[in-house]
Amino acid sequence: MAKHFQVELVSVESMIWSGEADMVVARTTEGELAVLAGHAPLLGQLKDPSRVRVKTVGGDEVAYDIAGGFLSVNNDQVTVLAESAQPAEGPDPAIAAAFGSVSADAH
Repeated sequence: MAKHFQVELVSVESMIWSGEADMVVARTTEGELAVLAGHAPLLGQLKDPSRVRVKTVGGDEVAYDIAGGFLSVNNDQVTVLAESAQPAEGPDPAIAAAFGSVSADAH
């Protein structure tokens, strides 16, 4: 049986989402990372903009587009503190921003 952990996604204004998860995927300024139960403690700065994805215990995925913030992993608890967060729509904003900054003449 897989081990689960608690996840809280909090914005400056309010608690956005909280629940049990099997995995969290987030893009930090150092690159994308996946967090599973038992992950080593860490504090990472989230890429602005980016998307945080949570695979819930039930197998569903919830995703939020976030603007800035931090990811904290400690004792099987993940906290995402974002300046703002909205339910994800369309492509990952970090990928869109990266491709949007490339000139159409570059290829």
